[in-house]
Amino acid sequence: MWQKYYTVTSIEETLQILAEHKGTARVVAGATDLILEIERGIRKGIEVVVDVTRIPGLNIIEMDEAGWIHLGALVTHNDCVGSEILRAYAHPLAQAAWEVGAPQIRNRGTVAGNLITASPANDTITPLVAMGARVTLRSLNCERVVPLEEFYTGVRGTVMEQDEMLVDIAFRALKQNQRGTFIKLALRRAQAISVVNAAVLLTFSQDPTNMLIEDPAITLGAVAPTIIHARRAELYLQKRQLNDATIAQAADLAMGDAHPIDDLRSSAAYRREMVRVCVSRSLHAIAVGEERIEFPDDPVLLNTRAQKDDLLPLEHGAVHLSGTPIVTQINGKEYIINTGHDKTLLRLLREEAGLIGTKEGCAEGECGACTIFMDGVAVMSCLVPAVRAHGAEIVTIEGLMLDGHLHPVQQAFVEEGAVQCGYCTPGFIMSGVKLLEEQPNPTKEQIQTAITGNLCRCTGYYKIVQAIEKASVIKTQKIADDGK
Repeated sequence: MWQKYYTVTSIEETLQILAEHKGTARVVAGATDLILEIERGIRKGIEVVVDVTRIPGLNIIEMDEAGWIHLGALVTHNDCVGSEILRAYAHPLAQAAWEVGAPQIRNRGTVAGNLITASPANDTITPLVAMGARVTLRSLNCERVVPLEEFYTGVRGTVMEQDEMLVDIAFRALKQNQRGTFIKLALRRAQAISVVNAAVLLTFSQDPTNMLIEDPAITLGAVAPTIIHARRAELYLQKRQLNDATIAQAADLAMGDAHPIDDLRSSAAYRREMVRVCVSRSLHAIAVGEERIEFPDDPVLLNTRAQKDDLLPLEHGAVHLSGTPIVTQINGKEYIINTGHDKTLLRLLREEAGLIGTKEGCAEGECGACTIFMDGVAVMSCLVPAVRAHGAEIVTIEGLMLDGHLHPVQQAFVEEGAVQCGYCTPGFIMSGVKLLEEQPNPTKEQIQTAITGNLCRCTGYYKIVQAIEKASVIKTQKIADDGK
């Protein structure tokens, strides 16, 4: 897949490698897109991969004194979902991040990677354009700030140079007189690309007696080569009150601003109609103060890493070639692996480490059969480069047994008959175990959310949900018994 894999510990080191291997090097963080693009031949000529996940301080979300929110290059979608800053001051982005993929994907995929991939159906671009975001690009020789609207040149095209790294995403925090939301229409609840998405951000006048709209922003995804503004709808809303008639007219105008295509997910005519529906629903939600109603109070992350800035940094960078040791901890045991550097972590676990409990179902991050824990976080191992295991702590299905006894989730799967052919079972169990670590007494909705990244061809999922519910009771009882 690649010839050299660099694990770096600083931005300067990254920029040096990009300059030396200009045109053949690619920065990787979550890798949820890159591995698939390489395997499918979409990204060709990549000989060098630069893994930036061990650079400290790049997964920080902070607000400066001027009211600008900054996202580092390693901020994941689940970092956004769990961020108190974004939930309070950038709800449209938090909502969009919650709509991406499934928990395992949100734990690896970064917002910066989502922006750079540059698909017009990518969810986080739409609210960031609505909020007037800008990105900072660095190379060895210069640093430049580019408004996000000017970042894109077309489908999967950006103004980034081959030796540049995106180091910061910034946008203004929503003020008290601003309200916004994000709506995504997809073919299923999770793990689905947008058919249409829309972000709405409204600024209201300070006069509480009329509440006129000022500077409205309506952005649309998956209806043009890039994310676009519904300009006629925005112009119409200016200096108007938000009522039923205004909402209906603005939604109609937004529909006219969309220029979608026919594809496998939808016809152009359906997309145009859904633009009208999504914009109407967004405006109505804001009008009645329900724009946050779809966002959970306690979202499931499948992430129990002690600190959000704890990425287990390495003391120094490394270049991994075939034969260079990959030193990792798997199920509490040290492994030194000298082959498999150009594989995925899934195949390294199965073929080099001999741990075949983790299954390969789709090899595309869709089915969840390959779910493992890496540094305390549930991830799809089929989308993780094998070399990322270097210096990491990994847990697979083989590592769940406690003192020779089944884990409560494993025990409950047996007792509830949640296992049929068994192929998907390791992934479901791993998701269930991580959920109970995070939420010892989850609701049924939280259980369902936790397994949205896992597919089973045999069952209707009822027994699986029941097994995780039972495991919660078993685990709680065990904790109570141990405390006596």
